[in-house]
Parts: sequence; C-alpha cells; structure tokens
Amino acid sequence: MHCIIISHENPFEGESDIINLLFHAGMDNFHLRKPAYSKEILQNMLWDIEPAYHSRIVLHDHFELAKQFSLAGVHLNSRNPVCPPDAVAVSCGCHSLACLNARQSTFNGLIFLSPVFDSISKAGYKKAFTDEELSAASKNRIINRRIIALGGMSAETIPVAGSYGFGGVAVLGALWGNNPVANDKNRIVDKFLQLKELTNQ
Repeated sequence: MHCIIISHENPFEGESDIINLLFHAGMDNFHLRKPAYSKEILQNMLWDIEPAYHSRIVLHDHFELAKQFSLAGVHLNSRNPVCPPDAVAVSCGCHSLACLNARQSTFNGLIFLSPVFDSISKAGYKKAFTDEELSAASKNRIINRRIIALGGMSAETIPVAGSYGFGGVAVLGALWGNNPVANDKNRIVDKFLQLKELTNQ
C-alpha cells in the first residue's frame, strides 16, 4: 500500500529538518498542506527541503509553486478545486461514497476518502462510514487500489484499511501528534518507520 504523509497544519520549529529526515528514512510521498500559509512562507519552506526530494512533494495550496520547484503535482480540494494548466493533479479528496464513485469516472489520479476512522488530529471528527458500507464498497470495487484511506490512520487501523482493499493510507495525527516540536524528531522518524512497515505487509 502507499504510505502518504500529510504535513501538520500548524508551523513548528525544526519542521523542514524533520521532513528532510523523513525523506532520508524512505518517505516516498509527502503532501504539503498548509492552508494558512502565504505563498511566500510556503515558498521559503520548500527552499528548506532538499531539492532531491521535491519530486516527491504534492501541494494542497499555491499550486503555482509546483512548477517552480518541479514538484510531483497538486492535490485538488475544496479550497483549490481546479488544476491550473501548468500543473499535474495527482490526487483529490472525497467525503462520501457517492462522490468517490462519481470521481472515479472523471479523475485518473489517487482519490482520498475520509474520514474512514475517527480522526486523531481533529477532535470530534468521527468516521463517516460503517463497516458494512466499506465492505460493500470494497466488494463492488468502489474501493480499489486508486483509493487512499484518510482519517484515523494508526498502527491499529492501517491493517483494517488494507483489508477493505484501499490502495494506501494517508497519515497525519499518528505521526505528528498534536503539537510537534523540533525535539520530537527521533520519535517522529521511528513512528514513520513503524507505519511504513505496516503498509509494506
């Protein structure tokens, strides 16, 4: 399964250094999601990430930077639903099975479905699907290798997501915690390696 890491929404000291360490540790796909960042702040953050890893980064905002930094592409979302002509849309998001089913006929990239489980990073953000709904969607191939499970991904839920036939998981809260700091770097890298190992099984 894909193991996709989404950035913590809030800034914290040492973040770029930790992102570089995660790439060193084998992170293949990093989604840079900073909805409150200006273009200039996001640009400075990208300068702090080693250029060798830019081709593994997907942007959720300020899509014009994708071409400037030769990034992997962009993720379409409610804030930015249209892909500019000079960028490649590699993924998008859905919050219902009806949306997911409709999107698959019009979008060729990865599709994130959320929240599959109770969110770790957003208090009170509960799962939107029953086990029966996910099982039926899997049986009908609505959930398939192009679909990424988002929401509540952890060491306990990643194997469950795999059993439904998701092609990967997108991890946020289980990796970063609520308030990451620079001194968390060893914990974060160790947690990443644990989560990545689960997706390789």
